[in-house]
Amino acid sequence: MPHAAISEAQRNRAKQLRQTMTRAETLLWRYLKADRIDGLSFRRQAPFRNYIADFACLSVKLIIELDGETHDFEERQRADATRDAFFTSEGFHVLRFTNEQVMSNPEGVVEVIRQVASSQASGLPPSPTLPHKAGGSINAGGSRP
Repeated sequence: MPHAAISEAQRNRAKQLRQTMTRAETLLWRYLKADRIDGLSFRRQAPFRNYIADFACLSVKLIIELDGETHDFEERQRADATRDAFFTSEGFHVLRFTNEQVMSNPEGVVEVIRQVASSQASGLPPSPTLPHKAGGSINAGGSRP
């Protein structure tokens, strides 16, 4: 994505979000930072025009969003859909996980990210089904069971 001008306010908001990450964001960042997933470089709280992505890998055009309980409300889900449509229009694939998924099964979340990133790099369509840790299945594609 070509560099778009990011306002100073947007940069400051991203910096603030990096300093106050949720427990789930902090846990996932431990797996993503330092090119730990197949050598891919991720950014956290990355500003894109009017949005700030929780995590972004520019080389494979992948956005990762973590959703807390506030995302259970219809209004928030509509805003998420608009946000996802923006990222998709920019050529990104968006993965959404709940905070609970990250906290209860971080290795499974990382495996889905690895598979989707690999698919993005190869140009194949991903099939992100989160491996379950114990009982029940979890879908990482934005829908909830």
